[in-house]
Amino acid sequence: QVQLVESGGGLVQPGGSLKLSCVASGTIFGINVRGWYRQVPGKQRELVASITNDDNINYATSVKGRFTLSRANADNRVYLQMSTLKPEDTAVYYCFAVRYGLTYWGQGTQVTVSS
Repeated sequence: QVQLVESGGGLVQPGGSLKLSCVASGTIFGINVRGWYRQVPGKQRELVASITNDDNINYATSVKGRFTLSRANADNRVYLQMSTLKPEDTAVYYCFAVRYGLTYWGQGTQVTVSS
């Protein structure tokens, strides 16, 4: 089993920045993809960014140039640096990890962009 815990969400004004963090624990050997999804009530969960073990990073078109995904293998963390935030970025952000074809999820952290 893999446990994922997110932190760093909150309320920010449009144009501001936030950095999300996700730490993995448990049986982490074999994880080959990590990243972030987000979800707005009434809509499907949307992939925001992902990173593979060979550092292939993909971003949703809506966040390219504004969000940066990175990881720190030493402490099993991935980060999502979000800049130039817009009201439409408001959502619950979920960390995920894929291990041998199974997807594990964090509990989610709320990001609200509002003046």
